[in-house]
Amino acid sequence: MGPTRVFPILHRVAALSSIRSTMALRHSLCKPTVKLCYASLCTLQQTRSVSTETALSHHISGLTDKEKRLLTKLYDGLIGGQRAALAESITLVETQHPRKKELAQVLLQRVLAFRQEQEKRNGGNPVAFRVGLSGPPGAGKSSFIEVIGKMLTGRGHKVSVLAVDPSSCTTGGSLMGDKTRMTELSRDMSAYIRPSPTSGTLGGVTRTTNEAIVLCEGAGYDIVLVETVGVGQSEFAVADMVDMFVLLIPPAGGDELQGIKRGIIEMADLVVVTKSDGELVVPARRIQAEYTSALKLLRKKSKVWKPKVVRISSQTGQGVPELWDTILHFRDAMLSSGELRVRRQTQQKVWLWNLIQENALRHFQQHPAVHAELPELERRVTCGDISPGLAADLLLKVFSTVQ
Repeated sequence: MGPTRVFPILHRVAALSSIRSTMALRHSLCKPTVKLCYASLCTLQQTRSVSTETALSHHISGLTDKEKRLLTKLYDGLIGGQRAALAESITLVETQHPRKKELAQVLLQRVLAFRQEQEKRNGGNPVAFRVGLSGPPGAGKSSFIEVIGKMLTGRGHKVSVLAVDPSSCTTGGSLMGDKTRMTELSRDMSAYIRPSPTSGTLGGVTRTTNEAIVLCEGAGYDIVLVETVGVGQSEFAVADMVDMFVLLIPPAGGDELQGIKRGIIEMADLVVVTKSDGELVVPARRIQAEYTSALKLLRKKSKVWKPKVVRISSQTGQGVPELWDTILHFRDAMLSSGELRVRRQTQQKVWLWNLIQENALRHFQQHPAVHAELPELERRVTCGDISPGLAADLLLKVFSTVQ
């Protein structure tokens, strides 16, 4: 295989681990050429590939009686609103066991069919609203979620909180431990809190979080809050699975506009200045004005919504009801314009290709020929005998020629 064939493959595999791959993919899906490719792919899929129903029936036909009873119990409990069934279902989709992953997909297909029926009865509109929450450590995310969660359950809503919790690389322990800090909301029977420690793998937890959203909606939770700490790539992942992305910032953090990455601000549909009470009211007002000015310089994400900056206090509750009214205005504007549906469809495509990339990289790493050559090439790279680029070319050549 010549260099002209090796290098394109190299670029594709290298893109799998790129932090900006998700953003590039999101932008590329909006290009007309890619839309035409998707149309052609759909036509090809109809004529050459096995249908979803056939693939699903293949999985179902191979189920044992015990597995069928398990899936029936989980599905019936889930749509019946049983918290235990929801917890067990999320555990099932989080597993890495090959057989259990197949069971999880069968369960997800049944829940998706149930949700589609609900949406049809709801006039084609989503039955749940997904809100992503992010911000630097100390921004008061847990306190805010508890206050707004209690307010929403008091109004008759069912609220689920999915916390994407980065883990220690040393011990694997969670860094945030949000559930222990939401004492009142965790005891509320109309709320469900599910921490998701990453165990060092960001892509894995965000994949399962995306599927956990589907399960929560199937269980009847009409408000889904997805929280992540402001550590970088997780914000891009969470923004691609929610209807609205909310950025929470504290009122006193030094050079505030430098403390938050521009890319994260660009994703925000709403910026919330927290802890606006007592001596922090004046700094909160100043930061609100600074972010309001900064947002005017950024490119608009939506044709019908202009990002806003609001102040709230989780301690006193001031501004929280008005904040929820702003969120509802966003939802109504996005629904009436059709942008919400388009956003969800684009997100599904993004996650499709994220999963393809993740599985393709895993297949490359587990390939027997690559596995056999890798130790020696790693040794030569670390000794400086060959460049990392040449080693990657050689591994890709082995991967593409030995099947």
